[in-house]
Amino acid sequence: MVGIATGPRAQRVKALLEEKLSPIHIEIIDESDRHAHHVARPRGPKEGASETHFRLTVVSDAFDGLSRVARSRLVHKYLDAEFGDGLHALALTLNTPAEVAA
Repeated sequence: MVGIATGPRAQRVKALLEEKLSPIHIEIIDESDRHAHHVARPRGPKEGASETHFRLTVVSDAFDGLSRVARSRLVHKYLDAEFGDGLHALALTLNTPAEVAA
């Protein structure tokens, strides 16, 4: 079931992004159960893995002046250790406060 992520990986991701990006809004949704069909690298609670696929929404001044690609690369850089430890994919919505207000 997709929902606001509260597991240990989600908490680590949230803490790290709060530290690095000082967001005014952050939302992490766990979509791992939608990807349990992956064969090469089993994912999802039924296969003994969880917290592998997240949908992140982050609003931060840290994105000001950065392209969409640069924003994504920045978030991926900060989460590199999590990718090395089982995080598989992110769906990202990354905006500045001005973009959200417009």
